[in-house]
Amino acid sequence: MTDTIEAKANMQTVSALPPEETERLGTEIVSALKTVFDPEIPADIYELGLIYKVEIKDDRTVDVEMTLTTPNCPAAGELPTMVENAVATVPGVGVVNVSIVWEPAWTPERMSDEARLVLNMW
Repeated sequence: MTDTIEAKANMQTVSALPPEETERLGTEIVSALKTVFDPEIPADIYELGLIYKVEIKDDRTVDVEMTLTTPNCPAAGELPTMVENAVATVPGVGVVNVSIVWEPAWTPERMSDEARLVLNMW
């Protein structure tokens, strides 16, 4: 069984972990993701909409599916490691696996209002 946190969606609990623990982990994982910034863009990767899925498994393994703004992104080599390291700092998290996905393709519409404000994209 696993818990899946769809980015910017309500969390659904279908896990052997207690709901309070799943909620705590989810909240703290999102907070950790918000500390990761694309070196070329002054907004965090969560608000940019680069995180597509976070899955918390019963053994506390966390699988993250993310994308990049473009396949030619200069930070492609470092962002997944930055995400892995940030999520791994959350107390109670086990192994962290980060996968880059290209579908659906990232578009500026995925950005939050906060990211749009930071990037002056109104």
